This record gives sequence, structure tokens and C-alpha cells, in this order.
Amino acid sequence: MNTPVFGSVHLGYVVIETDCFADWRRFGTDAIGMHRDDLDAGLMRFRLDDQECRFLLRRGPAEDVVATGWHIDDHTTFERIEARIRAHGVPVVEGTPEEATLRGVERLLRFPGPKGITQEIYTAPVKSAEPLTMLATGFVTGDSGMGHIAITSTRPAQIRGYFNTVFDARLTDYIDETISGVKLKIRFLRVNERHHSIAIAAVRGLPVDPVRTRVQHLNIQAATLDDVARSYQRVHELGFDMALSVGQHTNDKELSYYARTPSGFEWEVGWNPVVIDENTWQPSTHQGISVWGHTPVGQTIIDKLVQFRLGARSLVHPEITVSALSGPGIPDD
Repeated sequence: MNTPVFGSVHLGYVVIETDCFADWRRFGTDAIGMHRDDLDAGLMRFRLDDQECRFLLRRGPAEDVVATGWHIDDHTTFERIEARIRAHGVPVVEGTPEEATLRGVERLLRFPGPKGITQEIYTAPVKSAEPLTMLATGFVTGDSGMGHIAITSTRPAQIRGYFNTVFDARLTDYIDETISGVKLKIRFLRVNERHHSIAIAAVRGLPVDPVRTRVQHLNIQAATLDDVARSYQRVHELGFDMALSVGQHTNDKELSYYARTPSGFEWEVGWNPVVIDENTWQPSTHQGISVWGHTPVGQTIIDKLVQFRLGARSLVHPEITVSALSGPGIPDD
């Protein structure tokens, strides 16, 4: 019997590889307002709460997210997920004690994920006794996890199939959007009460990926509206690029803005998204990503040309998939 694991899975940490350590220190600490711990010249962590690590930054050339860590509620569910992956012939590797320590967990397993983003699972996060030192008053984590990741893909059905196979991810809803004449379909997947932990955007009718990085954006949820406003102001004052101005989404009703990180992908700071009631929720399709706002900031014709060039490049570099865990993919409902 394939016992469901939905509801016992939570986005726990993200690993980023970058050579822009000085810029990331200013971005994460002084602009976004997170707690920072400098481990050595090539390792840095950010905290959002009492968990020892929410973002691990290690020195390297990728300028991208390289791994996501998922907190699993208990050992029984952890072993159930491990058994699923092994049953599909996909290799599972135990992280070293040093790797677990860096991520602030007692033990972790890793396995391949879509777009080359390694997936890691753990059950026991290490809590820090050190008080938080940060500009924000707080962030919302807990049962909803620490936020969400959004990716662009030429294989959206396969990615949806992957997260369904591994975590029993459920479809929350869709958004249809047209940006600069390009039609997009965005799928939103949840693994717990958070409206979505994974968003997958695809260009309709064209097998192109217009984004250089593996992730399009990361999201964290601020505790108060004032935290969103103050961090938005700090991003501007410190000279970091703003991707999208403050706005409110059509589907999860989250009020947010998008800044551009030193590594190039975007960082969404949001507030007050809806919480899913599993007894009543029905998937639907929304037209446009925003009720209001979220207007592009500083986009030029050069930016658009770069995007088209990246899309063309994706035609000759096939997207990394994990076919054994994706199956035939899940078609749109």
C-alpha cells in the first residue's frame, strides 16, 4: 500500500552556490533583513527562525540554487519516501556528517531532482540557542515550511509528475499570463497547507526556457506588512535591482515584491497568502498573475533580447529530468 506523505513535507532549507559573497551579505542582511552567520570565507548561512540554517551559501561558480532541503515530519514518513525513490531505481546518497552540520540537520539523504537541483530530505532540524539578530520582526515558517521555489521548464508535466511521485504533491491552481507577447501557463503545487511550495512556469506552445538560472525565484513570507514595506525600501536604498514592484497575486492573494539577487534569480518577499483548506479547495485557472501591481521595474529592450537569446539557447541544451521518478508526466486537468 502506497501510504500518502502529503502534509508531512515542508520546504526546510535552500543551498545556493555563489562567488558574490560580499553582495549576498548586504542583500540578505541589510536589504531583506535576515539573520546572518559567517562560517568561513566560503560558507555563510541565513536564518529566519530558530532553525539553525534556512539558506546555506557556499562558494562556487553556479550563481544558482543547487539543492533544496525538505523537512519530513517523522522517521516513518522519511523511510517511506526513501523506499519510493529506491523502488524506481534512483540512487539515494547519505550526506556526510559535515554536510548535515552545515545545513543545521542531524542527518540527510540526497537524490537527483528536476533541472539539476539536488533534492534532500531530513527529519530533525537543529535549533539554535543564539537569539536572532535581524532587521525584520519575523518570518512565517512552521507547518507551511519556509516559503516556495518557482522554476521555468520545458517539461512541466514531468516536473509535476516528479513531485507527485516523491511527495504526493497536489495541484492547487493555474495561472495563464501573457508577458511581452509570450503566453505562459503556471502550475502551482502544494505539499502541505501552504498554497504552493513549488511553482512551474512554461511557455505555451514553445519548448523554450527563457531563464538562465535553475530557479526563477525563491519566496519567503514576512510576518507583517510593515516588514514587506521596510525591506522594499531598503532594497531600493542599497541599490539592488527590483524585478517587480509591490503587488497582489490573483491566486494566493499574497502581497509581495520581487528583488533581483546578486546571483541573478529573483527573491520574493510576501505577506499573508491564503492557507489551503483541504476539505473545500478546488483547483481553478486565474487570468494574470496579479490583481494589481507587480509591474516590471527598469526592463529595457536589451533585457528582452537577452531573454530571447536564453530561450533560443535552451533549444539546444535539453532540460535535465529524472525520468524514473517523473513517469509519463501528469497532463493538465
